[in-house]
Amino acid sequence: MFKNYLIVSVRNFWRNKTFSAINILGLSIGISAALVIFLIVYYEVSYDKGVLDGDRVYRVVMDMKFNGNDGHSAALPAPLGPAIQREVTGIEKVMPMFTFQGEGDAKVSIINSNPLKPVIYKKQPNIVFTNAQYLQMRGYVWLAGSQQNALQKPFSTVLSGSKAKQYFPGVAFTNVVGKQITYNDELTTTVTGVVQDKTENSSVTADEFISLPTIAKTQLQNSFMMNVWDDWMAYSTLWIQLSKGTSVAATELQLKGLLNKYNKNANKDAANSMAFKLQPLSDVHFNGLYQGFQQRVAHRSTMYGLLAIAGFLLLLGCINFINLTTAQASRRAKEIGIRKTMGSSKNQLVLQFLSETLLVTIMATILSIVLTPLLLQLFKDFTPPGLRVSMLYTMGVGVFLVSLVMLVSFLSGLYPALVLSGYKPVLALKNQAYTNTGQTRSAWVRKTLTVSQFIIAQFFVIATVIVSKQINYSLTADMGFRKDAVLNFNTPWNPRDTLSKVKVAALLNKLKAMPGVQLASQGFLAPATEGAAFGSIKYFDGQKDIKVDVQVRWGDENYLKLYAVKLLAGRTIIPSDSIKECLINEEYAREMGFVKPLDALNRQIEWGKDKYTITGIMRDFHEHSTHGLIDPIVFKYGTGNMIHIALQPQAGEWKNTISSIEKAYTSIYPGEDFSYAFYDDTIAKFYSEEQNTAKLLSWSTGLTILISCLGLLGLVIYTTETRVKEIGIRKILGASVTHIVSILSRDFVVLVILAFAIAAPVAWWAAHKWLEGFAYKTSVSWWVFAVSGFGMVAVAIITLSIQTIKAAVANPVKAIKAE
Repeated sequence: MFKNYLIVSVRNFWRNKTFSAINILGLSIGISAALVIFLIVYYEVSYDKGVLDGDRVYRVVMDMKFNGNDGHSAALPAPLGPAIQREVTGIEKVMPMFTFQGEGDAKVSIINSNPLKPVIYKKQPNIVFTNAQYLQMRGYVWLAGSQQNALQKPFSTVLSGSKAKQYFPGVAFTNVVGKQITYNDELTTTVTGVVQDKTENSSVTADEFISLPTIAKTQLQNSFMMNVWDDWMAYSTLWIQLSKGTSVAATELQLKGLLNKYNKNANKDAANSMAFKLQPLSDVHFNGLYQGFQQRVAHRSTMYGLLAIAGFLLLLGCINFINLTTAQASRRAKEIGIRKTMGSSKNQLVLQFLSETLLVTIMATILSIVLTPLLLQLFKDFTPPGLRVSMLYTMGVGVFLVSLVMLVSFLSGLYPALVLSGYKPVLALKNQAYTNTGQTRSAWVRKTLTVSQFIIAQFFVIATVIVSKQINYSLTADMGFRKDAVLNFNTPWNPRDTLSKVKVAALLNKLKAMPGVQLASQGFLAPATEGAAFGSIKYFDGQKDIKVDVQVRWGDENYLKLYAVKLLAGRTIIPSDSIKECLINEEYAREMGFVKPLDALNRQIEWGKDKYTITGIMRDFHEHSTHGLIDPIVFKYGTGNMIHIALQPQAGEWKNTISSIEKAYTSIYPGEDFSYAFYDDTIAKFYSEEQNTAKLLSWSTGLTILISCLGLLGLVIYTTETRVKEIGIRKILGASVTHIVSILSRDFVVLVILAFAIAAPVAWWAAHKWLEGFAYKTSVSWWVFAVSGFGMVAVAIITLSIQTIKAAVANPVKAIKAE
């Protein structure tokens, strides 16, 4: 019986190649989207699954309030880890973790055969200071060395197998133990162990582990602020593993006691408070509130959005299949009548039509599997960096595909199967399958499905326009500084090294002499950056101290001029290391309590151990993206490792100028890599997530419109086939082609307009909710809805004209003679 079903399915597929191809295309779009998104979600939820007793592992994080503003941090005061080991009960493992400062990378020097010429590996990532308990928690397999002793003493390093092979090629792991490694020309350690690489996905990526006691024996003791409780750095994080039976609430209560003991000003009032919290390991990869240094976070909202898009596209494919299959019903009426006359039951016919749907779905799935590697490459901006095509051939994906095929086959095929199997054999054989079938009463099903398709399509169209409008607004908005024709790059820099300062000064002199360089400046971060540089600054207003965490920037005398930061009052600072002057922005003046920011001129603020006089008020500028409000900002004179260059406006000469800059750089720093970035590109990266969303919505919009139009085409084919005699009679009575086309199209255009009326308010609400994530945002203009609505109606009319014109120009004699 099933063999017969298969043969009939293949024959029907071949007989209606065009409709079958459209069905396969519609379903394959939905299945491909579902498959790619399943791979993404499957990859993301696999994070941190390989941790031993992971349900008892937590990251210690902070919730804070500064002047009533909420803050969250994965970074912690460095002395918290040792304090927990000494004073907190119910803790099985305490695992502090510190990464190298700066960009988190380190220069690695290896002495192999020639002691006078070490092998240099630049910018090596994933190097951390930690203890043996972290390696135990992750369950590392030891290839050489002793787990008990490897990280106990200062100046010890444990390497992963891949790092050991990279640094000491051809050397057995047991012989790697005892070798020396130098980091950043300052820290020399001895390899005491080699562990097997971890292949599972983890929130913490590390390949080299330097013993924690090393910090106390070096200058890093001060750099990491190991004894400072009221400040912290992004490079300091802490993991703990609770003992069995220990509750989170009890541990957090003990942490509160530690905070009150060592930082008495942490909770001075309701508007300024701090609390340590335990974040479960399972939450780390999905919670952007506590995003750690160099940690990639998968936003659950994004995953839910992707799942919704996959569901919509899959639903559209199923609706499209239903509409096209019912549109073909009249062509199979005689076949159904003959089968029923020969004794086929309704259940047998339902199974036959479901088997045909299954065949189409399987073919669509095969096409989707073939297309998936291409789609992963095409949408690489949306996929996690570690996602590989090889995941397509895992057991979990296989189970998902089988389940998806069965579900889609059932959803797509059930309604058409019931409709087709319900024809009366006598009427079917007389080619009167639609007579007295109640098609007028049941037409609402197909019309409802078509309206549903266009609601989804219209929503995507409006969403795409809104997202694109906001991105354009963010990229073109006045951020309060110059960002065009500016490039930045970092130099090797050690503030304690006099030679380092001499080299930067020599480089600046060369840059300033170049005809293609308008201005050159040395300093700290650019005005707006993805990172944060806070300083805790105090102002005494005569009655109380006003302590505010302020964004800090510094640079030489050309910095503000280069970025065209405007002064509203006062003067700029004097280039001097001894004179303590600073500039503040309007927002900080307001935070100090001044209604008029200009009144803050000549006031004194306390920054660390020094007092600075405010000599000027800067106009507010964005130090981050337009997602957030402008923070208080202080600018002072200073030097740093970042070079800022404003190019001359002649863009055609930039290539030669950049080449000259690189030559100057390599002449001062031979052997160092030169890497620069245009500042407007850096600003654009602030909105990379939104830009990816816009691209994804554009693709989704195109696909939904395509599938919706295919569904509309199916419905108009169905209608014209059932009204063929009516069309013939109208033509004989003198109706024009235009009149007939308008009659056939009118109802469908009404459906599209109805879909717009339903989708518009939903899209308006969704747009407002999404824009709430921006402190500075575009408006939801009326023209967005007008353009989207008219555009969709125009597309629908073009789609309708394909079949309605064909029906209107057909020979009416043939239509009337049809029995």
